Amino acid sequence: MRVALLSYRSAEHCGGQGVYVRHLSGALVDLGHDVEVLSGPPYPDFLDPRVRLTRVPSLDLYREPDPFRTPRPSELRTRYDVLEWLTMLTGCFAEPLAFSLRVGRLLRDRPAEQRPDVVHDNQTLGWGLPALRRAGIPLVATVHHPISRDLALELAAAPTRGRRVQLRRWYAFVPMQAAVTRRLPVLLGVSRAAADDTERDFRLRPGTVQVVPLGVDTDLFAPSAGPRTAGRLVAVASSADQPLKGVSHLLDAVAKLRAERDVTLDLVGRLEDGGPARRRIAELGLEDAVTVHTGITDEALAGLLASAQLAVVASLYEGFSLPTVEAMACGTPVVASDAGALPEVLGDAGVLVPPGDAEAIAAAVRDLLDDDAERARLGAAARARAEDRFSWVSVARRTVAAYEEERALHTSPSSRTAAPQGSSSC
Repeated sequence: MRVALLSYRSAEHCGGQGVYVRHLSGALVDLGHDVEVLSGPPYPDFLDPRVRLTRVPSLDLYREPDPFRTPRPSELRTRYDVLEWLTMLTGCFAEPLAFSLRVGRLLRDRPAEQRPDVVHDNQTLGWGLPALRRAGIPLVATVHHPISRDLALELAAAPTRGRRVQLRRWYAFVPMQAAVTRRLPVLLGVSRAAADDTERDFRLRPGTVQVVPLGVDTDLFAPSAGPRTAGRLVAVASSADQPLKGVSHLLDAVAKLRAERDVTLDLVGRLEDGGPARRRIAELGLEDAVTVHTGITDEALAGLLASAQLAVVASLYEGFSLPTVEAMACGTPVVASDAGALPEVLGDAGVLVPPGDAEAIAAAVRDLLDDDAERARLGAAARARAEDRFSWVSVARRTVAAYEEERALHTSPSSRTAAPQGSSSC
């Protein structure tokens, strides 16, 4: 099958969606399919060399070091460029809408013999996508989790009314994503919890979203033959300043533990200079106890996870949590929040604590650090669960089954539901 995998931004430092694009595309090629990744910037870093990358340039309005920049007049070459800029000026995150329109036009303009057999959207869910189905191109979409959950958590943490207004404007693309999902008959979710939340928040019929969990490279992420470092904790939070990731609660727990024992934390993720996470580290006097790792390789991450005594996932919500599965594959016991899909992913191979409860995190970590036998038992159970349930080849096979379902549905004219006119998301 010729597969076009869409992702409006795909670099792995942007989070789990970039990891998903890299590993799924490679696994699909392993199964014999021809795969093209179409991505906006930042582009994927480490695609399988057998996967073709088509860059879909944008204005890249949120790039570092000049986010929310004003583009030069010469950059506004198409109507999509103008729309992207005007959407940003309203305060709304512009990339999903603009990317969907650009990539939709690009694929529709191809000669019929060069079009993909199926398009797989990686949570862009913009107005440009339903037009692909109307043009005769089958379309499947993955919803990792409804972004409405991010909005709710950020609103709860917002200190002022002005900040809440800003957040509502930034997340004004979410109703567009909800409306687009209602026009696509084949949707994938990465966990039952995320699928249920998507159906609830986006007003879909129960059972609409099929569950295809994510995978892990169990050869790379594996237990180490060397000893683990006493008192060493590791946490992975791609955007550590987002309230969703619960990093402030984790840091509070580390401070409590530091009062009684020598505990260190390796925090993998991107922290803004002067942002909430760095401020909290300074307020708690944890500069010598917390080491921040940004933009590290998979090999380095696997080494950190395999050398730690415990992994901690303090997120207030997760649609799946690849870092949890990667820690499990390394045989590292996990302390995780009882939130979102984390109980579903972890099963009985870790310890769950109430979300946002620093005392509970500290108590669970303390108990496990003091119990060598329980750590060994949980580590072995975690490794076995990762090997049994989470493999990228299995993910790819189940994803292909969804492609075949959509291609069969697409032969029926009644399945081609109409998208609304217009292209505004905000």
